[in-house]
Amino acid sequence: MDEIENLRRQLIELQLRLRTETKNRYNRVNPIVEDITDWKERGEYLFGKGKNITVYNTCSVVGDVEVGENTWIGPYTAIDGTGGVKIGSFCSISSGVQIVSHDSVKWALSGGIAKYEYAPIEIGNNCFIGTHAMITKGVKIGDHCLIGAGAIVTKDIPPFSIAMGVPARIVGKVELSEYDVKFNYDF
Repeated sequence: MDEIENLRRQLIELQLRLRTETKNRYNRVNPIVEDITDWKERGEYLFGKGKNITVYNTCSVVGDVEVGENTWIGPYTAIDGTGGVKIGSFCSISSGVQIVSHDSVKWALSGGIAKYEYAPIEIGNNCFIGTHAMITKGVKIGDHCLIGAGAIVTKDIPPFSIAMGVPARIVGKVELSEYDVKFNYDF
């Protein structure tokens, strides 16, 4: 028991040191799993070296998932590629986002008679997916789209769109200039 208690104390000491280092360096306090892992290494492990992809350790990645260069995938996200998922370059997938390329609705409602349904998801280049948004099977999101926090995207979103709500609907357009990005809302 002394050996286990000693290991426990060492882990607590390590956790306190890592927490302090993270707070001093980034002015944040993470769950311990994020302090002891390398998000860039995880991106390389999952999607290849030299792509500058960040994947937090609390992100679940399942199935056939492709991610473009310079993309950030935040904590507590889930990417289910059982039906296929493609995410472009320079995307930001915020904390808690769910990208799910299958559903079991008909299977559950039929008592297991109907099969799970699968359909690929595509997210274009230069997209921002807000905190706790959900992208459902078969959806295609064009380049330069902003998906608002908490949105549930059940239909395709054309390029340069701002989509929000449950279910998500287009509420504006993204406009790019040489040096700036503007959001033009319809309301």
